[in-house]
Amino acid sequence: MVARPAPFSPRNNQPMPEFCPVTPDTTIFSALLDARTQHGGAKIILRDGDGEAYSYNKIVIASLVLGRALDRRTHPTVPVALLLPNVAALAFAALGLNAYGRTFAVLNYTAGVRNLASALKTGQIRDIVTSRKFVDKANLHDLIDQLSSLEVAPGRKVCVIYLEDVRASLTSLDKARGAILALAPGWVVRRHMMLPDRPAVLLFTSGTEGEPKGVALTNVNVVSNARQIFAHGSGALSTADIVLNPLPMFHSFGLTAGTFMPLLSGMTVVLYPSPLHYREIPKLIRDVGVTVLFATDTFLAGYAKAAKPDDFASLRFVIAGAEKVKDATRALWSQTNATILEGYGATECSPVISVNIPSACRLGSVGTALPGVQTRLVPVEGITEGGRLAIKGPNVMAGYVLASAPGVVVPPTDGWHDTGDIVTIDDGFITIRGRAKRFAKLAGEMVSLAAVESLAASLWPDANHVVVALPDPKKGEQLVLVTDKPDADRAALHAHAQSHGFPELWVPRAMLVVGSIPVLGSGKTDLAATLAMVRQTRSML
Repeated sequence: MVARPAPFSPRNNQPMPEFCPVTPDTTIFSALLDARTQHGGAKIILRDGDGEAYSYNKIVIASLVLGRALDRRTHPTVPVALLLPNVAALAFAALGLNAYGRTFAVLNYTAGVRNLASALKTGQIRDIVTSRKFVDKANLHDLIDQLSSLEVAPGRKVCVIYLEDVRASLTSLDKARGAILALAPGWVVRRHMMLPDRPAVLLFTSGTEGEPKGVALTNVNVVSNARQIFAHGSGALSTADIVLNPLPMFHSFGLTAGTFMPLLSGMTVVLYPSPLHYREIPKLIRDVGVTVLFATDTFLAGYAKAAKPDDFASLRFVIAGAEKVKDATRALWSQTNATILEGYGATECSPVISVNIPSACRLGSVGTALPGVQTRLVPVEGITEGGRLAIKGPNVMAGYVLASAPGVVVPPTDGWHDTGDIVTIDDGFITIRGRAKRFAKLAGEMVSLAAVESLAASLWPDANHVVVALPDPKKGEQLVLVTDKPDADRAALHAHAQSHGFPELWVPRAMLVVGSIPVLGSGKTDLAATLAMVRQTRSML
């Protein structure tokens, strides 16, 4: 796909993929228009879970019509929240709002009313766009009722806008206007041009460490990351690929990597409303001929267990992120022809930082950094191998929006984002050793909770394990292993650790066997809920 040799990286003397920097006046919608020009307006570029297909031309028209309608119905100076599953309407609403110079926020409908109410106040959001069909199907009536009664400004409550009502209000003139504008959409883009540093997208953290934080991403952040991913995968990813994205767009992995990257690169993307449909998704992969799948370890394990022998025959690559891919999951997928490529990112980085590719893949690592991404390691007291990873590049966020200062974007210092992850970098390959907050200090030694989880997984690969640290009056902290293996036994884990040369300190002092380990809507382990389970159990003893 790259016609001339890629430049060389002075760091490791290996060819690096090309990445064209994004100009300050680029928007997500203008990048879509560029893709339409490059790949042809008639190309089918998006498929909905219900089988409906959309060309670039149809997407542009639908986005302009819906964007104008939403722009007229919402408060002009604040973000508009989208509370929808992975359906074409969500993509059209996001692109349409972007075309009209509006900031959109994608809400996590699994986060609960407390976190969502906090997010609305932090982002100063007054309008929520959703659909009655979704609210009915997901049984979100109580959530919508509570949010709509929330006062987000003096004398003003949240306004809930239903897409069904918007569609019913559209006239033939509205649709004709959209079709005409689609012939020369640059007029809309120029008229509603956003300032380069104004947020295009507002996403929210899970709130596991306090009030949810808003992550403000600019147009340049999102478009840059989409292009960085495609450039990094040159020679592997192709415009002939069909991408399946079941990951929710309230998670940046599902928004940028799973949706905007293929749309802006000429790859057909299939949106699916829930990653939890373990039986339906393998069938969809087979029926549509999906070649690239975005997922997390939790979901990959579920798909592999539910799939029939030929369901994955068309798959070439699985791009996995958000959590470490377990050996047991890789073993399940080894029976297919698909290659699992593990990557790494953070919402604050739009989100992708690094990913393995077929020509440069190292098992156990999360690959090399994307083109345009700078890395540096900050030393951490007590940790002798690696350091705390900081990232700089065009994909690094405009800044945080905090509950303590609603609507105010606080930029990262000098453009560097502290990921909070302890990593090592060898020949360009990044290996995650653990979260800085997921290290425990035992008898003066720093112990990675992720490493202890890997120890348990090596003994019981078919189960899920989480290690948490609790205060200990003698050793500073103590480890507790939470596992869904019914017959898990500390003595067996201790013997396993000894036989494989692991330190005695790594063996958790206690175990908690549970029916299932809590999981967030994004597919990540819910560490806060797991820790709460441990604390509750201890208080009852």
